[in-house]
Amino acid sequence: MTTVQSPPAPTAVLRPKVVARTGLYAVLAANVAVVAVFFVQAGFASNALIVLGRLAGLYGALLMAFQLLLVARLPWLDRRIGMDRLTLWHRWVGFSLLWTLLAHAVFITFGYADSSGLDPVNQLVDLAETVEGVLRAVVALALIIVIGMVSARFARRRLAYETWHFIHLYTYIAVVLAFSHQVAVGTTFVASPAATAYWWTLWGVALGSVALGRVVLPLWRNHRHQLRVSAVVPENDNVVSIYVTGRDLDRLPARAGQFFLWRFLTRDRWWQANPFSLSAAPDGRTLRLTAKAAGDGTAALRHLKAGTRVFAEGPYGAFTTMHRTRPDALLIAGGVGVTPIRALLEELHGHAVVIYRVSSDRDAVLYDELRDLAQAKGAELYLVTGPVAPDKLAPGELARLVPDVADRDVYVCGPPGMTTAVLRSLRELGVPKPQIHFERFSLAG
Repeated sequence: MTTVQSPPAPTAVLRPKVVARTGLYAVLAANVAVVAVFFVQAGFASNALIVLGRLAGLYGALLMAFQLLLVARLPWLDRRIGMDRLTLWHRWVGFSLLWTLLAHAVFITFGYADSSGLDPVNQLVDLAETVEGVLRAVVALALIIVIGMVSARFARRRLAYETWHFIHLYTYIAVVLAFSHQVAVGTTFVASPAATAYWWTLWGVALGSVALGRVVLPLWRNHRHQLRVSAVVPENDNVVSIYVTGRDLDRLPARAGQFFLWRFLTRDRWWQANPFSLSAAPDGRTLRLTAKAAGDGTAALRHLKAGTRVFAEGPYGAFTTMHRTRPDALLIAGGVGVTPIRALLEELHGHAVVIYRVSSDRDAVLYDELRDLAQAKGAELYLVTGPVAPDKLAPGELARLVPDVADRDVYVCGPPGMTTAVLRSLRELGVPKPQIHFERFSLAG
């Protein structure tokens, strides 16, 4: 008898997510220390408020550069950390940046007002009128305040993604204005040749990363691969699969579980970008996405014609087999979240259990494919149907279906409510955090 062994699990020391996260923290910490050294070397003003204001401004500039790195969509970082985590960090760094820059403006204004005898409002007006670069800094701060306001949850939920994204683009104007302000009046910037070289390098790397990840790489890949729609196949009344072909797709670094931002270049859709996961593992010849008609934009997908040009940004996401820690896996899908799960099952080695949660049998998109694929790979497949309550993916039910759940990597993809409930169940069952893999597809910048 021939025994087929599963591939060995990678050691925790070499986990890509840990390496990338630790690297980011180390880079930020090192830059915090460097900024502190240059600040001390530049000397201190006699007014304590001005000293605090200058320090806040320097760290505001550093946070702004770090923000650019987080949203640059660099492939190395995205594949290891995931766009959803990078977006979450971007959000928190953004609010930290807002408060840091506000502190910079308040401390500087009150510090100079204390020395001049002017009230703070007139002092700010005087600085904007008489000191080069201050007016640009005021405009940059105003832009960042507006962007921070529309990024708050209560405002973000009320804006269309395209509107929010357009407003968010003003961040780059704010960055340029803030940098020009630093060049014009930053005492630390010109304190020494080393400090000047440091700040130019920092901003060059940050802006260069954005240009590379957000502009150059997408344009180059789309020019190289020349993507087009080859077929549109309805899966049920409100779900459609779109097949995309192109040149040299075997050289596109896409993996099962990842997603693209898809733009279908028709007269009425070219400006809309939607994140859809690959619903089949890339085979070097065709890419397939499967989308649910959740609005006017996605409903129009079923009317796409073969031959339609496609502009795709990506691939993005860390929801891949790259992060496996165990030889066996549990895949949990909810609704149309089955698309990356189906693709992952195609690529996975080792024993897999698949749980597909839907309201009713007719909502089980791609179920026939999933069943055939599970049979071919020797995987177990469970279709769990019924209303949300009672919770059919509660800890007891998961333990009954998968008794060794704590010894498996677990991939979860579905609606936010279901994902949150499953993650809670996994924690109660003692599944170690490094073995749990999920992504929430919210985009930034």
